[in-house]
Amino acid sequence: MHRSRSALNLLQRVDRLRTSPTGVSLASRLNTRNVPQLTHTRSLWCSWSVRPEKGLQMRSFSTEKDTARVEDPSEAEKKLTLEVEELRKETAELSEKVKTLDDKYKRALAESENIRRRLTKQIDDAKLFGIQGFCKDLLEVADILGHATEAVPKDEISDKNPHLKNLFEGLSMTRQQLNSVFKRHGLETVNPINEKFNPNLHEALFQQEVANVEPNTVVVVSKIGYKLHDRCIRPALVGVTKG
Repeated sequence: MHRSRSALNLLQRVDRLRTSPTGVSLASRLNTRNVPQLTHTRSLWCSWSVRPEKGLQMRSFSTEKDTARVEDPSEAEKKLTLEVEELRKETAELSEKVKTLDDKYKRALAESENIRRRLTKQIDDAKLFGIQGFCKDLLEVADILGHATEAVPKDEISDKNPHLKNLFEGLSMTRQQLNSVFKRHGLETVNPINEKFNPNLHEALFQQEVANVEPNTVVVVSKIGYKLHDRCIRPALVGVTKG
């Protein structure tokens, strides 16, 4: 009878604990009985026991881990650190390579642009000055025509001498037509009489003293010059005054 009453009292106390907030928390702890909780390097377990004379009691104990507490980083952390350092080095090397390649690429673009400009200029010059050699050959013909027309005495050109008159007129017309063709293709004469001496267009053959004339002035043109699109293809042979 005594044991039955003790058991009945115990059951009543357990029911009261279950219905109270403390009992609910204890019941939730009972449901997680023997579940290990890791705290730093030790695992703690809690167990509950029911004793008729003392009621519900909690019993706790701890066990040491198999491995001792490690002060240094683990092997995984060391490997991760090494991998991070290697990745940083590789990133720096790749960045340097990218900079080098970008610099080479920009230099190649600039060089190709310069080559394109030079080729374009050469093509344009070839279009303009492609006839330079042909013009030089025709300059001698123009000189001969000029000497022929200048050599004819002006007083002999009359109706009394029709053959000479017709020849002179024919040579003059041929010379004028040749000069028109020269001008159409950009070839112009250089006749710098009474102009300042220009070494880019003129070639001085002699010097002479002339009164009331500034020094380095062209006073005699022995042979006219020619320029093709502002490029001198034959300088004028001149005589200038002394400085």
